[in-house]
Amino acid sequence: MTTDTTSAKRGFHFRDITKMFGGGGTSSLRQFGILGSLIVIILLFEILTVLRNPAGATLTPGNLINVINQYSFILILAIGMVMVIIMGHIDLSVGSVAAFTGIIVAKSMADWQLPWPLAILLGLGVGVLVGAWQGFWVAYVGVPAFIVTLAGMLFFRGAQQFIGDAQTIPVPKGFQYIGTGYLPEIALPLPFNVPTMILALLGVAWLVFWEIRTRRVQHKMGSESAPVWVSTVKVVLLSIVVLAAGWMFATGRPGTSFPVPGLILLALVILYSFITSNTVFGRHIYAVGGNRQAARLSGVKDRWVDFFVMMNMSVLAALAGMIFVARSQASGPNDGTGWELDAIASVFIGGAAVSGGIGTVIGSIIGGLVMAFLNNGLALLGQGADVVAMIKGLVLLFAVGIDVWNKQQGRPSIIGFLTRRFGRKQDPATDTFDPTKTNYPTSQKYEAPAVEETRGK
Repeated sequence: MTTDTTSAKRGFHFRDITKMFGGGGTSSLRQFGILGSLIVIILLFEILTVLRNPAGATLTPGNLINVINQYSFILILAIGMVMVIIMGHIDLSVGSVAAFTGIIVAKSMADWQLPWPLAILLGLGVGVLVGAWQGFWVAYVGVPAFIVTLAGMLFFRGAQQFIGDAQTIPVPKGFQYIGTGYLPEIALPLPFNVPTMILALLGVAWLVFWEIRTRRVQHKMGSESAPVWVSTVKVVLLSIVVLAAGWMFATGRPGTSFPVPGLILLALVILYSFITSNTVFGRHIYAVGGNRQAARLSGVKDRWVDFFVMMNMSVLAALAGMIFVARSQASGPNDGTGWELDAIASVFIGGAAVSGGIGTVIGSIIGGLVMAFLNNGLALLGQGADVVAMIKGLVLLFAVGIDVWNKQQGRPSIIGFLTRRFGRKQDPATDTFDPTKTNYPTSQKYEAPAVEETRGK
């Protein structure tokens, strides 16, 4: 057993550097390619924009606020889409569902005089009904999700234009807050927004807590831990990034701070990261996506998992649609166009496997930020939509191509290691497949005798 003490005493090894943002002994520099790509993209566009404008444009408070406001709804879609793709499905209807929900919510406030809080609940209810409808066809009828959601994309796009009569319907001020609001100011003689900096400090506290918890779990399970200095440097670097970002959001133009859409996104990231990593339902998602037959024989109700994952996707699409309408201050006939493609691209760039079973919420957010800063940086440099589309296509192709090539070489996916949980090392002679755990490699094959033995005990 390797403990923290022995890790600290064995001296410096270069492979410790590879654990800076990983956890297990199998981590490698290759696995941080997407996060590194995001950093390189941000720095590259910062340099290019500084050359054009000495004041810079990418890493300015105003631009960071714009990125969060403009792409928060795509990142919310990516949270749901990664769960769908882990299950081995795809959802092409999210843009149409978002637009359909947006028009219903806008008309409910404009024509039915529904208060905006009730309109939000109505929109979430629409998402539940749409998701239940599509989930039923996927889970219980057995129609492939690609076909079901392609039909949904066509139907709900037509329904949105039918209900709205291809017109723009404005929404009231109160509703606009979820798309254009900011953390409030506190009357203190300080040159920054206090709630935003408090949020940043809470983020630092969470980083410290999580690193301590991770090391304790590794020690308890007998896994190899990185030296203490690696954990310290890791937390310090991440804390600097969080505090720097918080400072930029807190010191923007008067009246701005951390946006409300970003706050909603942050809450969803925390919630769904916990669900996918620390709940039985989350483990069942990975189990069904990795080996459906083995999961089914081990007692996992795969149809229920299919149903709820599809329904959850539509609920998040409804929320994204409402945030977009609130930001735009009106619902329009072209809302949601192409959103499904950006969400799917974010998930695959973020390290999800094409065959299912691999992917993380955090990875999808990183992939979405790569797309967001690509769009934003190219726009700041004055590039047209044609150049932006071509570059986004190449980025997606290379990201998935590298992932597939790594697997063909018998290597881990780029950030697929994030789906592994720290646990004891397996002994092939005694261990059997358990779909409620996520520390098994995706390539592990199901063996019927072992499963039957486990079920019979």
